[in-house]
Amino acid sequence: MQAALVDGILESLRIGVGFLWTAAWAIIMGLVITSLVQVYVSKEQMAKVLGEESLSGLTKATVFGAASSGCSFGAVAIGKGLFKKGAAVVNVLAFMFASTNLIIELGLMILLLLGWEFLVAELLGGVLLIAVMALIVHLTLPENLFEEVREELSQHDQEQGITEDPTCGMEGTDEFSIVTDGGESLKFCSAGCRETYEQEIASSGGWRDELLSWGGWYKVGNQYRKEWSMIWKDVVGGFLISGFVIVFVPQWVWNTLFLKGDSLFVSAENAIMGVTIAIISFVGSIGNVPFAVALWGGGVSFAGVIAFVYADLITIPVLNVYRKYYGWTVMLYILGVFFVTMAFTGFLMEELFATLGIIPNLAGGQTASDQTYFELNYTFYLNVIAFALSGFLLYVYRRGLGAPGQYRDPVCGMRTEESGPSLTHDGETYYFCSNRCKRSFEKRPSEFAQHHPQVSETGSSQSHEHH
Repeated sequence: MQAALVDGILESLRIGVGFLWTAAWAIIMGLVITSLVQVYVSKEQMAKVLGEESLSGLTKATVFGAASSGCSFGAVAIGKGLFKKGAAVVNVLAFMFASTNLIIELGLMILLLLGWEFLVAELLGGVLLIAVMALIVHLTLPENLFEEVREELSQHDQEQGITEDPTCGMEGTDEFSIVTDGGESLKFCSAGCRETYEQEIASSGGWRDELLSWGGWYKVGNQYRKEWSMIWKDVVGGFLISGFVIVFVPQWVWNTLFLKGDSLFVSAENAIMGVTIAIISFVGSIGNVPFAVALWGGGVSFAGVIAFVYADLITIPVLNVYRKYYGWTVMLYILGVFFVTMAFTGFLMEELFATLGIIPNLAGGQTASDQTYFELNYTFYLNVIAFALSGFLLYVYRRGLGAPGQYRDPVCGMRTEESGPSLTHDGETYYFCSNRCKRSFEKRPSEFAQHHPQVSETGSSQSHEHH
């Protein structure tokens, strides 16, 4: 019994890590492209553009969302910021759908783990989701419901002293604040967002010039690190959970939850159940794709699986964020609209794909347990390239190449400001990016003291050559 359990756990880990290995390059490449877009496409005009409730506004919200970040919580936070600044409700919801369903890394993962049919359903369904949602909102939105909430939100944030991070729309804190030359106090949610803002202020020239400088790549590295910090738990959790679900959840569970057959009723029940499972699964963002593989392997219908993939904006943790931002009434309204939209679109996709005869054949594919994941094939080479690119971006970020700040941490080489940890040695003051670097210096000052603490004024490149 014990040996069987250990074997089961090892097999679960093999499948979970195997899925992660298969999709790693796709996630990394997707996040790099997302980071480039986030850094070099201005968001300043976004709220103004999304203020109009029209087809044009809806289309722009969809495009902005698709070019945005893939984290459910990030999408909700940016949505709140846009909503507060006057964006139309339907455009905010469309932005959230697009930024969790139409992003590059998600599409690549679906293609690799589920196949091209699911990718087509995801992309076509992503657009349909937005159209169906817009129609439902148009028909059902209670008058003044959101306007009152918008006023309350602004009032509440003012009373609580909550200020939004100008780079990402999330809540700023005193710990990461700066005062601009004009005397305005700005608060950021993290050091990374504050750096992004300082970089934008300091940057000059177009994106081509930027990408030929360390400063430009530093920005991308900083954004890439932020993207990972938002989704890594979802990604790792989703892959590991999927392995355990595939190995340990018996077939009868799926047979009980999801009806079998070819009728419209069965298709609708599967779509509704897919969304319901997503709500209680707690796995958001791109972490729900491997979980969807487990459902597909369990014999769940196309409608159930694709509806599950759509539904990462109404998992219990995300619903709780809606409640905190907008109150119970709006949270329940969003849940109702999203639930109906996701289940109906999943149902629609199955009917459409069945008509076209392109629903994938389950019997023809290998099961997750049959697959060999670690081979010397194109996945291996693409992962090597992706990990190298990832390493390069994190190296540029950690070394602070082109970062704002006039001092250089003598231990790790990062740029830093005088507001960070500091100490004086032999009459020279040194500034550090963290207390960890400061402690390293204290232990071995002679090793690090030869590095000049101030970055040379003649340009960042000169000061990099020595490190």
